[in-house]
Amino acid sequence: MAETTLSRYYRALDEDRIDDALAMLDPEIRFVMVLPAGTRRGESRADMGTYISGRGVPDRRHLVLRESRDGDVEFLYGKVTDGGVTTGRFLSGVRLGADGLIASYEVTFDTEHVLVEDR
Repeated sequence: MAETTLSRYYRALDEDRIDDALAMLDPEIRFVMVLPAGTRRGESRADMGTYISGRGVPDRRHLVLRESRDGDVEFLYGKVTDGGVTTGRFLSGVRLGADGLIASYEVTFDTEHVLVEDR
């Protein structure tokens, strides 16, 4: 399977290419992030940019363990590391618009549950 848009998005974030990551998002993207500290929602590329710039984590990586695509919907499961230490696992999904941009994004992150073991 060819690499998903979602996988390319996370790689851009991890490589600190924030502008490239944001360019993959529809200007009116709707998103929700279910995190241990609470749920964050937004309705624009600018909202996502504000969230990303406020994370304050210099060495975060999203390691893809599984990904799939069904038409205009993509799913990805992986683990997050900060400074090389695994901090949790995430499950995310996106819907792509006709233009190929991410129009809707949802992610859950948990520090304890492991759905799929590392390969």
